Amino acid sequence: MLPVLKVGSRRKALALMAAAPVALFGAKQPKIRDVRVIATAPAGLRLSIVQIRTDQDGLHGYGCATFTQRADLVNLAVERYLRPLLMDKPVGPVEDIWHACYNSSYWRNDAVMNNALSGVDQALWDIQGRLAGMPVYQLLGGKVREAAECYAHAGGDEIEQVVESAKVLQRQGFRHIRVQVGVPNQAAYSSGGGRTYGGGRAPAALGRSKTGALHDGPMFEPAAYIRRTLRMLEKVREALGDDVELLHDVHERILPTQALQFAKDVERFRLFFLEDVVSAEDIGWYRHIRKQTTTPLAMGELFNNPNEWQGLVQERLIDYLRIHMSQAGGLTPCRKIAALTESFGVKTAWHGPGDVSPIGHAANLALDLACPNFGIRELVPFNEQVQEVFPGAPVSKDGYLWANEKPGWGIEVDEKAAAKYPFGHSETGERQRLNGGWGTVHRRDGSVIKQ
Repeated sequence: MLPVLKVGSRRKALALMAAAPVALFGAKQPKIRDVRVIATAPAGLRLSIVQIRTDQDGLHGYGCATFTQRADLVNLAVERYLRPLLMDKPVGPVEDIWHACYNSSYWRNDAVMNNALSGVDQALWDIQGRLAGMPVYQLLGGKVREAAECYAHAGGDEIEQVVESAKVLQRQGFRHIRVQVGVPNQAAYSSGGGRTYGGGRAPAALGRSKTGALHDGPMFEPAAYIRRTLRMLEKVREALGDDVELLHDVHERILPTQALQFAKDVERFRLFFLEDVVSAEDIGWYRHIRKQTTTPLAMGELFNNPNEWQGLVQERLIDYLRIHMSQAGGLTPCRKIAALTESFGVKTAWHGPGDVSPIGHAANLALDLACPNFGIRELVPFNEQVQEVFPGAPVSKDGYLWANEKPGWGIEVDEKAAAKYPFGHSETGERQRLNGGWGTVHRRDGSVIKQ
């Protein structure tokens, strides 16, 4: 039974509690003095980093607001709308600030505002860690694992190239490998380089006579991709054996009925998971797919509305939730999502491609280390330029990603280095013409596919 305090003792206890913020923050809580965006592209992909400065010298925080395909819009949303809302607010009530920003635009859960909000939210968590003198994962309850197991990307134009790429990764210590292969004469999605990864040259470069397309743009046909991928998975499994976990990303490019059959056909290859087998608009199909296959399913990188993932989790229709943290609004909502998925036996596999900054990867990693239901994390190695701009970025070794043990995210942004890599500095062709955005891929008859 808890002791009953006398009136005088209660008053002393309350006085001590009231004085605690003063002891921690000095005479007052730090307040927001500036909110700005650092725009940089050290790996060629546009990264938006929010920096929040406080009225205490040297106290600041960083957050990832990266939405590569519409980066300029996110940067404007932060500086023209969220900055005025946040000025002079204390940095302590992170949850309250999140809700204030979330509701201030009235129209909620869109990709631009969620990414802008994420940058603010992650920056505030960074500040909390710096104030407390501990990594953010400690604020989430501390580690339940030492490091986060990662999967790496193997791909190529030809199946033999995929096999060799996967063998190299296996020798580097990776036990989980995503495998993708190009499709001859098509704009296939794999991990060989760029968005059309792995080989599919556009019909414009090949001539219509080679592709049979009724247009001159990038072309993709689902049936050819399915046949090619099944052959690739068979060869990779034969070459690597059963000790390596294989993953594959459909990237929502096939029809739902094709997806159902494909998920059944890959059962024999014992995948760790099959990702985005249908699009976000077709998630109702997961009820049918789940009933007819044992292939583990992953989904979620395009989600930005709770209504998109709640049903999938509650009905246990997927095994791994692949939410892109900045697309969902930051660490504050994603820690709640992780708790929800734990209750239903669904594991986390936060989206972690090259167009997530090291700040964003550090935020993902904090949840990976603190959440019991972590499943796997995606790894795209940081090149020298990225490490130059973001000193203190998480380190990968032997198939794991290790957190920086410094307070907050443990990462700074070298703004002089960042300025060397402005938006668009290495973009060419369609990417340059579309201001960093993606174009379209079409079927042979000219109709646009989801990608």
